[in-house]
Amino acid sequence: MMSPDYIVDVSEADFEYEVLAYSQNVPVVVDFWAEWCRPCRDLKILLMRLADEAQGRFRLARVNVDENPNLALRYGVRSLPTVKAFVNGQVVAEFVGLIPETRLREFLERLQPPSPTALKLEKAESLLVEGEWAEAEDLFREVLEEDGEDPRALLGLAKALLAQGKGYEGLAILEAFPSSRQYAQAMLLKPYAQALVELRQRREIEDESDELAAAYWNAIRLASRGNLLAALDGLLDILRQDKRYREDQARQVVLSLLEILGEENPLTRQYRNELALILF
Repeated sequence: MMSPDYIVDVSEADFEYEVLAYSQNVPVVVDFWAEWCRPCRDLKILLMRLADEAQGRFRLARVNVDENPNLALRYGVRSLPTVKAFVNGQVVAEFVGLIPETRLREFLERLQPPSPTALKLEKAESLLVEGEWAEAEDLFREVLEEDGEDPRALLGLAKALLAQGKGYEGLAILEAFPSSRQYAQAMLLKPYAQALVELRQRREIEDESDELAAAYWNAIRLASRGNLLAALDGLLDILRQDKRYREDQARQVVLSLLEILGEENPLTRQYRNELALILF
């Protein structure tokens, strides 16, 4: 069975064309290897799988150094396996040895120009930071239509929905959130999502004689209208009086709102510090 065009074995005779010239249009990842090198075999399997997955977004070119010693000498290959990435005929990145798949994926991602979907995702995340919740929601939905269930987009959409008080939709996303690097962040949002749902289900305000309860639900209402800072101020006032209010729900909602604000917001650290002073 023939190998696809994006996976090739190259030699000194065709290196100029298959690697240097080819890299003018598509990044070329050159794997310098040898038959006797055991780590080379493991890296080969991983590289070929990722090349298949990329479907031509980069080319994998394999060089047997025993058969092509001049190429190894030309590019300073002293240990195996060595991987060098070429763009526009020049080495732009490299590594030596067998590295974990996560690091290899990061290495490959840096070589490829961002796709329109990736650019849209970055813009949506910027809108979150700016507090443009509705615009961010629209963009996150577009990303998910184009790219299935991207965890970053799902997390962003959940934040945008919750920031607008859309508790049912936000909670539905969080309840079905996929295992990913974003999972822990998503779970931080659940207490606020659950509070929004409970707020919608309440038929009447709790007994006005319970000042903390009235203050708590007022904070949730403020947050549901997009006034996150006023809601945080109210919740922190409650925690000053009762650090474990509603069996720790007030504290958890504070963490949810800080997650929505995001670490890029300069006020987030200020509120985190204030929360720490109250609790400890």
